[in-house]
Amino acid sequence: MSQPTNDDPIGVLLVDKPQGMTSHDIVARMRRVFRIKKIGHAGTLDPMATGLLLILVGKATKVSQFLMSMDKEYTGTVKLGEATDSQDADGEIVETKPVPKLTQADVEKEMATFMGDQYQTPPMFSAKKVNGQKLYKLARQGKAIEREARVIHVSRYDILDFNLPEVSIIVGSSKGTYIRTLAHDLGERLGCGGHLSVLRRTQVGKFRIEDANTLEEIENMAPSELRTKLIPVNQAVPSVAM
Repeated sequence: MSQPTNDDPIGVLLVDKPQGMTSHDIVARMRRVFRIKKIGHAGTLDPMATGLLLILVGKATKVSQFLMSMDKEYTGTVKLGEATDSQDADGEIVETKPVPKLTQADVEKEMATFMGDQYQTPPMFSAKKVNGQKLYKLARQGKAIEREARVIHVSRYDILDFNLPEVSIIVGSSKGTYIRTLAHDLGERLGCGGHLSVLRRTQVGKFRIEDANTLEEIENMAPSELRTKLIPVNQAVPSVAM
């Protein structure tokens, strides 16, 4: 990869992350596309998840924390009756229970209890570090340690489609919210367990998935077109001067 120059690209690129890839995988691909090493992202998406990933190119990596602090919006599907060790579809099923004859109103009533500020305990299968160790590495060894709950804010938790045992949802939340934990906890409150089977990030702050490009589209762009897709830092984060 080339050494940094004054002509290196700088900005925020909106990528529609495909399923099955890590956020780091996308960063690695973008390093090859732009032929520079200084590339990062603003907010991890689990391999199972798809949707909006903010890629920071060049000196735009300096505003990572500003962008990570923005509220997020997600759509997804909760599958009731099956709890997994990771709280999503990538994990192993650890408990199955029959799903009661719930109405949509029953589920909405429980969902309403998640609104506003609350404490949420990060799942063991997560990239969060405790005492320098990533939790998911301990979880893979069959270990569970105490995790400190943190304050999150849920601004929206609504049903998009109701077809038991699956409930399609839309969630608006603050940074650091685990949507799979919301799905798991909803299943617990409904008495049948549940996990997140589908997740798609649709918005980060003012940035929307409709304005993102797929990995394939980006990799097929000419360098001149690619640069037009970069959002200048002063537009992405107006309060930051570079």
